[in-house]
Parts: sequence; C-alpha cells; structure tokens
Amino acid sequence: MPENSPIALVTGVSSGIGEAIASRLLDDGWQVIGLSRSRPALEHPQLRWVAADMADNQALEHALEQVGELDAIVHAAGFMRTAPLGELLAEDGAAMWQVHVAAATQLVDSLLGRLRVPGRIVLIGSRTMNGASGRSQYAATKAALVGLVRSWAIELAPQGITVNLVAPGATATPMLSAPGRQGTPPRKPPIGRFIQPEEVGAMTAFLLGPQAGAITGQSLVICGGASL
Repeated sequence: MPENSPIALVTGVSSGIGEAIASRLLDDGWQVIGLSRSRPALEHPQLRWVAADMADNQALEHALEQVGELDAIVHAAGFMRTAPLGELLAEDGAAMWQVHVAAATQLVDSLLGRLRVPGRIVLIGSRTMNGASGRSQYAATKAALVGLVRSWAIELAPQGITVNLVAPGATATPMLSAPGRQGTPPRKPPIGRFIQPEEVGAMTAFLLGPQAGAITGQSLVICGGASL
C-alpha cells in the first residue's frame, strides 16, 4: 500500500452500505481496513480485511489490536429487526444496540489514540432515528447515535477531529428484504426509487475529505424527499 495514502477503517464491508463506502474510498485513493464477519467480495490491493464480529466485544477488541494509525473511522455495520408493540423481543433490541451503539463506542474509544489529525469519524445512522411505526427498537438504537456524534464532536473539535452522522432512508441493499423486517416493508420515497448505496458512499467520502473540515456534529439525511 502507498505510504502516503490516507487510511480509513470501515465496518460492515462485506455488503450494502459498508461495501459501497469502502469501494468509493478505494476509488478515491484511500487505503481501507475493512471489518466484517464475512470476507468481502470486494478485492483491491489497498483493501485489508480483518475478520470482526460487532456483536462480540472481545472478538472486536482482538480485531482492533491489528489496526495501526488511521485517518478516519466509519461505522457502517448494522441490521434491522422490526415488530409492533406487544410483540417486541428483548434479544432483538439488545442485539441491535450492541452492533449499532456499543460497537461504535468501542471502536472510537479504542482507536482514538491512533487517529491522526485532522481525523474524521462518520457513523451510519438511519432516517428511522426520528421514529417509525413497528421499528421502535431499531429507531432507538439509531437515535442514540445522534447523541454519540454530537457529544464526540464537541469533545474532539479542539483536537481537529470531526464527527458526523449520515442517515439514509430506505437504501437498495440486502437489508430491504431481510427476514427480520418482513412486518414493515420499505416504501419508495417521493423521488420514486430507493436510495443507492453509492450515494451514501459519496456523502461519506465527502465528509472524510479536506473540504468537510468545518462540518462536525451534524446528521446528514439522504431520504429522497421522504422527510418532506
């Protein structure tokens, strides 16, 4: 890998949004350390894959021990389980909290000392963070990311590190047809199509770049008009 290329750690690189973010960064000349349970289909000389399970704190910590200095951290790993009130499963809520919130916290807390200045942190949230029928547990975990982002942004701004949230609406990834969300099928936004993962990748790449140095503590929604 070229020594002068910036380095980003990206979680969830085996599919969906995480894969799209990694692909965009690689196209832009970044080195990418990709974390996921499954080996990604994406192949590139500047991609190094590290096996990591976001649901297992010890396994994640072991994976992070293999990571050196970084210029950016992107937490894109995630999944959805849905159910209406009266049918909620505590284990589903706990599992989503672990992958979305606890893993994000562990990542940033463990890697902050290895993040070079000016550093960049981006968490992938969801438009559902504002609330959605039948998706309360998922929405709660994504809403929690806003609190993390804003708190870390305040804390890290004096150090030259920015922290932002990218919150997509329904995105054309395998999550749309996942069995865990059969009760709440996705709806196309007013633009007449689902968000494309490459669009999320492009926004994330911008936030990691030099022209986004004054953007921090923000939640940037990509919803195709669904929030209007």
